[in-house]
Amino acid sequence: MSFYDKVRGQKFLSFTLMVFTLAAGILIGTIAQTGAKAAKEQAAAPDATPLTIPKAVVIENEFTKVAKTLEPSVVNIETEYIPKTNVQTRNTPPNTRRRQQQQEPDDQGDDNGGGLPDLFQRFFGQGGGGGGLQFGQPQDQRSASLGSGVVVDPNGYILTNNHVVENATRIKVKFHNDSTEYPATVIGTDPQTDLAVIHVGRKGLPAAKIGNSDAIQPGDWAIAIGSPFSFESTVTAGIVSAVSRDLGQQDSTSFQHFIQTDAAINPGNSGGPLANINGEVIGINTMIASRSGGYQGIGFAMPINTAVKVYNSIIKAGHVTRGSVGIKFEEANSDLLKVYGASHGVFVREITPGGPADKANVKPEDIISSINGKPINKGQDLIDMVADSDVGSTLKLGVIRDKKTLTLDIVVGDRDKVFSELAQNGAGAPGGTTEGGAQQLKFGMSVQALRSAERQAMNFKGANGVLIASTEPGMFADDIGLEKGDVIVELNRQPVNSPEDIRRIQNTLKPGDPVAFHVMRQAQQRVGGNGEWQSLFLAGSVPANQ
Repeated sequence: MSFYDKVRGQKFLSFTLMVFTLAAGILIGTIAQTGAKAAKEQAAAPDATPLTIPKAVVIENEFTKVAKTLEPSVVNIETEYIPKTNVQTRNTPPNTRRRQQQQEPDDQGDDNGGGLPDLFQRFFGQGGGGGGLQFGQPQDQRSASLGSGVVVDPNGYILTNNHVVENATRIKVKFHNDSTEYPATVIGTDPQTDLAVIHVGRKGLPAAKIGNSDAIQPGDWAIAIGSPFSFESTVTAGIVSAVSRDLGQQDSTSFQHFIQTDAAINPGNSGGPLANINGEVIGINTMIASRSGGYQGIGFAMPINTAVKVYNSIIKAGHVTRGSVGIKFEEANSDLLKVYGASHGVFVREITPGGPADKANVKPEDIISSINGKPINKGQDLIDMVADSDVGSTLKLGVIRDKKTLTLDIVVGDRDKVFSELAQNGAGAPGGTTEGGAQQLKFGMSVQALRSAERQAMNFKGANGVLIASTEPGMFADDIGLEKGDVIVELNRQPVNSPEDIRRIQNTLKPGDPVAFHVMRQAQQRVGGNGEWQSLFLAGSVPANQ
């Protein structure tokens, strides 16, 4: 073998050895790394098996079906209002508010100076989750509140609580899975049952199915849907805890007999539906018993049978008319009944002069024992039967007088007329007079007659018109641009010569109607100003509760 061949053989051997060594190193390193990684992965739970997510399978129960059926009919209601020192709102604690109000005769019941206990609270959320107006807020500060409602007619009619829309200057409604805010107007309210009907300009809405609250009994399932603390479409479930629950004999609650439930309801649920297991509305959630203002297991809903009667009256006449016979009574104990020769009934304490009872010859100290042959065992029986009777209908009153039984025919009167002091005029009612002779009118403004001396001082040459003395911030007049010092010369194209003209025209309008003001405005609004008068036309739609 030549020297050259020997050298070439040694080089090949060396190269082969180097390649082998490198390959062995890589192989050993890979095995070591893999083993170390495997050991690391298995160190936390070496015997654990990875989890897998199964295919989605929808599991439905009766509550799920109720929620799917009813949720599209439940709405979120947002209201805007300006608290006034002279307007009592539901945000005032109930016991405080009732002390401030004049006590009313309770339409055949006892005068009672008490109010709802502190723990009974009607409620609706403020600003997305509050419990009402915080004391110390600046007067006239705009406030927003939240509540719920339920669509009962596809043409846009919604049942809710009166305290949800009470004193509201604007009402906006949102529907399930729809972020659009729709303006709403108040069709009518009934403070006696704390119910209201509002309307939105939409058709084909999903209306809830109405049940019969007379059929429910303690222990039945109850499902509440609403917007507690602004959380829309919240569903809670419980049972009916009691039926026909009376919260005392307060005059303002004479027409309120509640369904009690432990379904969780909270601020913002007010006005929403309480449903049975079939998805039928059996009540309108109204108040809770709570020392904290939140859910404590006792809630109250107005029975739907009562709500239906109120609703039907409101859509027919815009208000609720109740019957009265014009008496005040006392609950009679057994000893008093024995003295007067009766076994049951209520004791007549006073007769309203000129009222139905007076005309029918009912006397103080009579015992009313029956109506149309049905026994009267307590005052609430009398209130319910008379209030549900049509005005103008005739009832046969069973009376015990001097231990003798009499039957008297009595014609049912209108409660608000029989007890005229019960008529609610509210803030800004027609006829109110403020300082300086200005008359407070609807739409949040006060006006006064424009006398010749004032015309001369203002250099106003117009033949007719009334002067705007003031406007309330945030109310309709302010919103459309009316100002203090403007002279209204026409309203809806009708000439205005006096405040009575404005009031007359206003009384023909209903929420949602267009209204246009023709006003004259001075460039410099001050008495004696020499600015020129401008002709302006300002218009809007009649808002809710103004």
